[in-house]
Amino acid sequence: MRYLLSLLIMAGLVSPSFAHEMNAAVSTVLFNARSGNIEVMHRFYVHDAEHAVKQLFDKQADLLNNEQTQQTFSQYVTAQFALTHLNGEPIALTLIGGQLDGRFFWVYQEAVMPDDLPGLRVRHRSLQEIWPKQINTVNIESMNGVKTLSFDKNMDWLDVKF
Repeated sequence: MRYLLSLLIMAGLVSPSFAHEMNAAVSTVLFNARSGNIEVMHRFYVHDAEHAVKQLFDKQADLLNNEQTQQTFSQYVTAQFALTHLNGEPIALTLIGGQLDGRFFWVYQEAVMPDDLPGLRVRHRSLQEIWPKQINTVNIESMNGVKTLSFDKNMDWLDVKF
């Protein structure tokens, strides 16, 4: 991959300043029958998240070495992501925390699983105010398999039925 990227940069097809920005995040919504919770895991590329905190919060923000910056970014993600019942009734998600893991920064949330949930309304706007081409993919893993939603800057809420 790096070899191909280097060739594209040398050929002038890709700018070195954007060589590492992926402008993509993947989230998983998992229904955990053992805990009785809906568990949400958001995965961001560290490079994107590091650039984002400098634009969103402070030019001196340091996602890699500062726990407060990590907490602030995690809170930002939770404000940009929401789940509701199909009728619009909110599902209260609690921030569990965030962590660095190699090339990724993870943000974790959870909520008590409602008794009757025929589907969800989902919103995921993280980083789209910075990068209009940001795509946020949400994989919803239920007993009926995996359903995938993709959010670009023009999408607000999407529905999924089980």
